[in-house]
Amino acid sequence: MPLIQRHLFGPGPSNPYPEATAALGHPLLGHLDPAFLDVMDSACDGLRTVWGTDNRRTLPLSATGSAGMEAAFVNTVEEGDVVVVAVNGLFGERMCDVAARCGAEVVRVDFPYGEPIDPQRVAEAHPSPKIIAAVHAETSTGVRSDIAALGELKGDALLLVDAVTSIGGIELRADDWGVDLGYAGTQKCLGVAPGLAPFTISDAAFERRVQHPRSWYLDLGMLGGYVGEAQGRARTYHHTAPTAMIASLDAALRRIAEEGLENVWARHQAAGDALQAGLQDMGLELFAAEGHRLPELTTVKVPEGVDSAWVRAYLLEHFSVEIGAGVKEYANTVWRIGLMGPNADAGSVALVLGALQEALRKVPALV
Repeated sequence: MPLIQRHLFGPGPSNPYPEATAALGHPLLGHLDPAFLDVMDSACDGLRTVWGTDNRRTLPLSATGSAGMEAAFVNTVEEGDVVVVAVNGLFGERMCDVAARCGAEVVRVDFPYGEPIDPQRVAEAHPSPKIIAAVHAETSTGVRSDIAALGELKGDALLLVDAVTSIGGIELRADDWGVDLGYAGTQKCLGVAPGLAPFTISDAAFERRVQHPRSWYLDLGMLGGYVGEAQGRARTYHHTAPTAMIASLDAALRRIAEEGLENVWARHQAAGDALQAGLQDMGLELFAAEGHRLPELTTVKVPEGVDSAWVRAYLLEHFSVEIGAGVKEYANTVWRIGLMGPNADAGSVALVLGALQEALRKVPALV
């Protein structure tokens, strides 16, 4: 099979940082090798930085971001627990599904796709929930919601946050915002291949966890003996960690630290601003609500009479550029364009705008 170099400008995965790719070629280490444990500890320290937390139990789960979602709920929800979920996109809906499968009484608070959540409405949806859950950066719609405001209103509830598309791309301060549990993915703004779920849980949430969760593999009590709360070389074997992927993550986190996390946020903001201005200059209309648009993931309405799938196929064939379709009822009427990780730069903006302009000039009219 020939090697194909794609410009991954969809909602994820993004192209990885070169340092992350290079680390995959390092000599493989065993998962209990002292040299690897140093890499794991370094990666956990780097994750604390991008999460904005001092949580001891901050670690890369050996699975994708969706498993991070499941870990968050399966370790905290017991039969009958009330879980309030803010839903303004596909991944809020998935939270409801996963929480219900764990036996929760789910109180769903809906908002229109393309709009942020209203923290006040969410906080007032139930007088005493165990968990309040929300998506920080909704991947399906390109909208950012105010997690800091929700944290101020959570009361005694645990605040659970999806940061899959926000971590490493926009401001994220878990401790300052009162986030008790958070999960993310490596394949977006962190600039690593998919396969790990950066995860964090506060001491307060860990104390309120389910002692024997339904999932053995995602049991945070057992995982803590291997990473997070473990010290030195005394580690309790749990599973064979994907050592090459963790080395790749560590390399990307070091690269982000060298640039400076706030500088990385600023770079994503600049690229997103330039892309969104360029799209509007082309006469296109943005989908997400103004003032709440993600810089790292832009949603734009497909012009009337334009075949969305034809344009995406043209970009892929002629420019090796991937952009994403919308979801659910917006599958054919919205494009999702991600500039994440190393793709958050002026060159990527110029490429996607130029390619899209050519595609729109050549697209056949819908019959």
